[in-house]
Amino acid sequence: MDDLLATVQQWIPVDVLIGLTVASVIGFIGSLIAIPWILVRLPADYFDTRTPRHWMKGHHPMLRLLGMVAKNVVGIVFLVAGFAMLFLPGQGLLTMLIGISLMDFPKKRELEAKMVGQPTLLSVINGMRRQFDKPPLTLAPGP
Repeated sequence: MDDLLATVQQWIPVDVLIGLTVASVIGFIGSLIAIPWILVRLPADYFDTRTPRHWMKGHHPMLRLLGMVAKNVVGIVFLVAGFAMLFLPGQGLLTMLIGISLMDFPKKRELEAKMVGQPTLLSVINGMRRQFDKPPLTLAPGP
């Protein structure tokens, strides 16, 4: 084990390793708080592809553009963090789902619906919502 640590320290300074460890712990604790907080506040039909979504509708175009850029950047951060959490402690799939939900790209709604439609993920999300007396998510019927 000491040989492995020495080899890693040749390539990555100890300060960086400590920083990565701290960031991993903060990300884990943050995901345990943020993900349920976000998922229980979503409307029950948020992932239903039949329900239209309009973000910042009626706001000034420049404010809407700045908000969209900020939302996409935060979405990318959540997506990358979720991917890292597949290998590190954390709620990887749920974090990636939040990241995808924040980003804007073609066929996003279908991808979200497919992810949330997975029985295991849907039961986890609905279990969280049930704990906070929120109705379960509704999804469009499959093709």
